[in-house]
Amino acid sequence: MSDFDAIDSLLDAVGPQAELPPCHVRRELRERARLSKAQVARALGVSPSTLSGWESGRDPAGEIRTKYAYLLDGLNAKLATETETAPAAEQPVTSGTAATVTPLSSPDLGQDEDGDDVELLVAPEPCVLCGHPAGQRVAGFAQHLTPADCRPTATGAPAAPPAGQPTAHTSKTPLRTTRPARATQRSKGPARHAFQETSGPVDLIREAVQGALAEHRGDVDAATAALVKRAIPDAMRLLDETRKGARYDVIAHPWIPDILKKQTARGADQIWEARPKWTRHELPPGRHQVTALDINGAYLSALKTHLPLGQLEHSTGLAHDRRRSGVHLITPPEWEHEAVLPNPIGQRDEPGPLWVTEPTLRLLLRLSGPKHQLCEPPQIHESYTSGATENLLEKFRIALKDARDTAIEQGDRVTLEYVKAMYSKFVSTMGESNYNRQLYRPDWMHLIRSQAFANLWLKALKAHDEGLAVVRAMGTDELHVIGDWRRVFAEGRAVTEVKVKDTYTAGTDDAEHEGEGE
Repeated sequence: MSDFDAIDSLLDAVGPQAELPPCHVRRELRERARLSKAQVARALGVSPSTLSGWESGRDPAGEIRTKYAYLLDGLNAKLATETETAPAAEQPVTSGTAATVTPLSSPDLGQDEDGDDVELLVAPEPCVLCGHPAGQRVAGFAQHLTPADCRPTATGAPAAPPAGQPTAHTSKTPLRTTRPARATQRSKGPARHAFQETSGPVDLIREAVQGALAEHRGDVDAATAALVKRAIPDAMRLLDETRKGARYDVIAHPWIPDILKKQTARGADQIWEARPKWTRHELPPGRHQVTALDINGAYLSALKTHLPLGQLEHSTGLAHDRRRSGVHLITPPEWEHEAVLPNPIGQRDEPGPLWVTEPTLRLLLRLSGPKHQLCEPPQIHESYTSGATENLLEKFRIALKDARDTAIEQGDRVTLEYVKAMYSKFVSTMGESNYNRQLYRPDWMHLIRSQAFANLWLKALKAHDEGLAVVRAMGTDELHVIGDWRRVFAEGRAVTEVKVKDTYTAGTDDAEHEGEGE
């Protein structure tokens, strides 16, 4: 029978798929039901980023599509029933009674972050945390919903009533009651998420490392290999954790213009990342000791860049809007400093317009400004951009940075390799990759990589401005200089520091130059 079961499953897979409502309706149903992305994603067995993709343009397939359709149908039916019965359930609220009907438009009422019932009070009651009047009651206790609203109790201020004891404004028969188990659990007083010490994103990394070491009985190499292998899904889980409560939603699977799509299976798209691959042709006269510096955590630092929030929109014209980010078709300016500094658009032989990323464009505009005046402004022909923020991945970056710093301080090689794999693979697989289907943002991939290249270029400029001779700039993390580099860059392993990769001697003796002149 197992063979026939497999055939039945195959036939089910090629049969008609469950119908789904439009994307905006899917999100509206979830929000009207006051369900978070994490709650729905957990019920369906997917990540919140995947759910974001379904709410912004992509459709699931197979069995998960059927489950998602079942959930949406259920939400639609339940919300329709509540809408029909809502007028009959409305009752006038008398003074001193907690209101139980909460408008859907108010995001702060109905449930708090821990899922507790929130009641709107007609008459304020003393907050159990600070003693000052509060307009809400959480799990049966009057309190402020945010820490900022709680003020220190002044001398002589009325103390909060003991838990469970009615106040002067509390009705003897409140309209909404909490479950007995919940009341027992809260007997020590209410505790909202904002007042609790929660396990942060770094704890996810620590727990993963501890679990891998335990599973492999302390074998460092085996644990490291296992963690590196699962770095991509773990990075996505960390991203979801750091995005909780964020101001902006991550659109994981937006529409992408053709210029960001690979032309062939093994080919590339049309975006030029401005990767530096430059070596100085002529060194200053004499023999010199060259220091090859290694830039720490180049991709980790590059996560702080202006990333487009939504779907890219096409525009034409010469103006650059700093509130937006994306890719741009430009004619780059002439570069006349090749003898001492690399071209900021990289080593490109073909003349004419090319598609560059936001970091490259901003670098060119910066270098053409009054402070540097190193080139003319680039000419912008057309763009694909969206509203942007530089801090979209900032919590994600800081969590990885903190874990990296702690691992270096403690000599923890397992965590260090694990974290490095997380941020490097996160960047390299967010484009067209079979290894990460939760996030499809080739625009982000190009922008982050270009930001790493731009960061290296700016370090080369800093070295040049401080009197060092720049000899070579390669990739994201290799900078060769002549001179006392320690007065320019801090040495160490932190992401803001550099370390020595190699030293070598280059150039010719002065005597040889004099002989050639004769």
